[in-house]
Amino acid sequence: MLNLLQKLNSWEELTRQLGLQNVDSDQILLMNGISWEIYEAFLESCKNTSHYRFKYLEGILEIVSPSRRHEFDKKIIALLLETYFIEIGIDFYPLGSTTFRREAAARGIEPDECYCFEVEKPIPDLAIEVVVTSGGINDLLIYQGLGVPEVWFWQNQQFSLYALRGDRYEPISKSEHLPNLDLNLLTRLIQSDDKPKDRIARFQQAIRNPETGLS
Repeated sequence: MLNLLQKLNSWEELTRQLGLQNVDSDQILLMNGISWEIYEAFLESCKNTSHYRFKYLEGILEIVSPSRRHEFDKKIIALLLETYFIEIGIDFYPLGSTTFRREAAARGIEPDECYCFEVEKPIPDLAIEVVVTSGGINDLLIYQGLGVPEVWFWQNQQFSLYALRGDRYEPISKSEHLPNLDLNLLTRLIQSDDKPKDRIARFQQAIRNPETGLS
């Protein structure tokens, strides 16, 4: 465990240097042969920092240092979605980047954003991942083992949605939890260069006056 922490510290110093040069690329560290006990020890040792995200899949540990672009996009998505929930009157429980893990399935993850609807549950109804750097663990394999019903990915300025069918995910064209949400409108707002407060105001206007569209 000590050697692994030393490796993490060296990687942390490297990501600091890279982060000064590139604000649009996540830094990813992959380690193989990691036991469940070591994974949990990593979580415990880093519980007081929010800078890292941990993913675990059957002995593979991925540690992500999110970029500024990653964090900005995820926050904009959350702000807009929560605006929609409030405007429509949807009961929701924002769980953010809570760690969800299941030892029996050897899986664990911290979503970028996640929500329960109607009532709070042990596993979120919807998880959202922002992808700005390719590579690493297949998140869907982790979510599959945890039993998360719906997963969204924001990558290359567009959404990809998946719904759990039995023991595998299938692509879907619209959210099953939020069937009336206009994903095209949401996408345009995320892509916009407007200030966040102006994007929220435009979204509120479009929700309240759907016949006028998005100005």
